Amino acid sequence: MKLIFEKGVPGRRGAKLPKCDVPSNFEIPRNFHREHEADLPEVSELEVVRHFTELSRRNFGIDTNFYPLGSCTMKYNPKIDEEVSRYKGFVELHPLLPQLRHGGMLTQGALQVIYNTERLLSEITGMSEFTMQPLAGAHGELTGTMIIAAYHKDKGNKKTKIIVPDSSHGTNPASAAICGYSIVSVPSNSDGMIDYDEFLKVLDNEVAAVMLTCPNTLGLFEPQIKKIAQKLHEVDGLMYCDGANMNAILGKIRPGDIGFDLMHINLHKTFATPHGGGGPGAGPVGVVEKLKKFLPISLVIKRNDGTYALDYDRPSSIGFIAPFYGNFGVILKAYCYILMLGKEGLIAVSENAVLNANYIKEKLKKYYHLAYDKTCMHECVFSAVNQLKNGVHTVDIAKRLIDYGFHPPTIYFPLIVKEAIMIEPTETETKETLDAFIETMIKISNEAQTQPEIVKDSPKTTPVSRLDEVSAARDMDLCFKD
Repeated sequence: MKLIFEKGVPGRRGAKLPKCDVPSNFEIPRNFHREHEADLPEVSELEVVRHFTELSRRNFGIDTNFYPLGSCTMKYNPKIDEEVSRYKGFVELHPLLPQLRHGGMLTQGALQVIYNTERLLSEITGMSEFTMQPLAGAHGELTGTMIIAAYHKDKGNKKTKIIVPDSSHGTNPASAAICGYSIVSVPSNSDGMIDYDEFLKVLDNEVAAVMLTCPNTLGLFEPQIKKIAQKLHEVDGLMYCDGANMNAILGKIRPGDIGFDLMHINLHKTFATPHGGGGPGAGPVGVVEKLKKFLPISLVIKRNDGTYALDYDRPSSIGFIAPFYGNFGVILKAYCYILMLGKEGLIAVSENAVLNANYIKEKLKKYYHLAYDKTCMHECVFSAVNQLKNGVHTVDIAKRLIDYGFHPPTIYFPLIVKEAIMIEPTETETKETLDAFIETMIKISNEAQTQPEIVKDSPKTTPVSRLDEVSAARDMDLCFKD
């Protein structure tokens, strides 16, 4: 497929600019002029339409195919959320307007959306207060870790370490390290849970926090959270919940009720807003009462007269962590999603997500080694060690799925499972789709035994076959010409 720059013909136009209706006698200083004309594609409107339509057909997304990407939920995004986010009153709102004199009264609707979303998330999670500013899950982790540091500094605590289980998301230790903490890793036990005895061995007065993913990255719910929180609180440590997997427990359990002190949620996972591809995300952070004063500025408050305003008078705040108020469009979509489903709908989301994951687990465990044969939450983790006996690796199975029209699941994570295949079906897929996926996985397992070379040479149905992913990552060619 040619690049759009390669399709152009000098002089061809796709649009005609209207006659300028403002004074144009201003001369741009010569030192600001280009040395050469901008090298832009010169194509017709029809060529533009065909080019991008063809590109879209080569894209793989949740709107076209099953996308069982474990750990990073890839659920269907209802189109009504997109429609609401495009309302003129929201799209054309200038972010500086509430900071201008009397401008806040012109932005009451947007401020109310942020305020109400904070309240809803607090109710869902059991936290006292939320900030909507973090722009992604990892950004939320960093914000949370900064709040942990601010809390201990405020109390004069000497804290140097943060504990993470060996099944944690890699962003957990990264966020802690950025804030200057040493990382203490605790191994998982034979059940896939954090080893409580090993946790006790490393717990001391210098531990600032424990960062736990709930449910964990094996798709299992940690049963000892309350015990861990109790011991940690005895040394004035804080329990941090990585809420990336909140999709599994909506309406079932609230992290704030079982000992967590702060957490982040990925709106772009749990509450069905677009995710992936480098687009905008949102990772709101919630805290319990004793941490509220450290939340970033600004916060939306509700005045006694019922109007909304931005509060900058927060002397203990960790400060600004994002421009303006977060990714408002993402917040708006999540708000719409929560209101649309309501309490019963959110509970159904979790129940169906867990049901679907366990359905796949039971159907495939005869063919793929199940790292931890337990009832799972929203995702299940297999291992391809059986297929490896015939030289077929996890990555080969993932690539072969593309030939059959399925996006590969997350592979080689969590790191504690050899040849890991993490599958998260989400709540939005039908039984027919799950059955088709299961049949394909079984077929690939049979191919791995009888025709392993077919699996190892996949994919064959895509514009390019197996890529050298290391070279693609390290030696990127992002320029269409010299």
